[in-house]
Amino acid sequence: MRKLLFALFLLAAFSSFKSRPAYQIFTGDKGKTVDFDKMMKGLRDADVVFFGENHNNSMGHWLQLQVLKELAAATGKQVMIGAEMFEADAQLVLNEYLGGLIKSEHLVKEGKVWDNYQTDYAPIVEFAKVHQLPVIATNIPRRYANMVARMGLDALNELNEQGRQYIAPLPVDIDYDLPGYKEIADMMAGHMGGHGGGRNMVAAQAIKDATMAYFISKNWSDGQVFYHLNGAFHTKNKEGIIYFLKKFNPDLNVITITMADQEKIDTLDEENIGLADFIIAIPNDMTRTY
Repeated sequence: MRKLLFALFLLAAFSSFKSRPAYQIFTGDKGKTVDFDKMMKGLRDADVVFFGENHNNSMGHWLQLQVLKELAAATGKQVMIGAEMFEADAQLVLNEYLGGLIKSEHLVKEGKVWDNYQTDYAPIVEFAKVHQLPVIATNIPRRYANMVARMGLDALNELNEQGRQYIAPLPVDIDYDLPGYKEIADMMAGHMGGHGGGRNMVAAQAIKDATMAYFISKNWSDGQVFYHLNGAFHTKNKEGIIYFLKKFNPDLNVITITMADQEKIDTLDEENIGLADFIIAIPNDMTRTY
């Protein structure tokens, strides 16, 4: 009898605990819940898959790796990885590491990796190395983005031929009326009292987007799936990188994933509907890597 009562007590105690899911996936158009496998089926026919991240979100980075593993195992296509986190002029160093010629310490020192590389991006690179998947450094060198922020887009015309190989072909036609770019301009106007600098900051963002789009288009070929990691803002509402990518190759089938921090993740917050094809809601008290 005591054992029965104790068992009933344990059952009642454990039943009082609520589950605490670490993430929930939603369709972007209707906010319908789907599981990971259903999302992966939705990526099956993609030419390019974008995973828009919140840079310091540990759960998001783990999910990026899981998506990569499934893409490599299930699509039947060659997987190519691209990343905002590597600048185009670091491609040689990245290739040397992937080819086993240099040590990881050299990649970290000479590849200009981000401070959170070891925790957040090294697992992706190591998976690529083991499985011999190419990794493309897609971002513009930060010194050139800084030039644009300080002096405007025309400053890039002063680069020599060697420098220009690391950026999107000039001239770059920027639509300053895109909602995402207008958001940047409005934010800058608020910080600077509406005086100057906002247009250059939009141009600096746009040249990053255009350069990432260019290197995706340049390296993708039929029969491949290009898996690209970038900050969520760069592909929010299928603008940014995707706007330029459609100019380079309008026929690509592009599927987007994005992270969204929410207080509760049982339903998708209205403000997050439409951000991407698949939206991964993650509790906003998730562990941060920095």
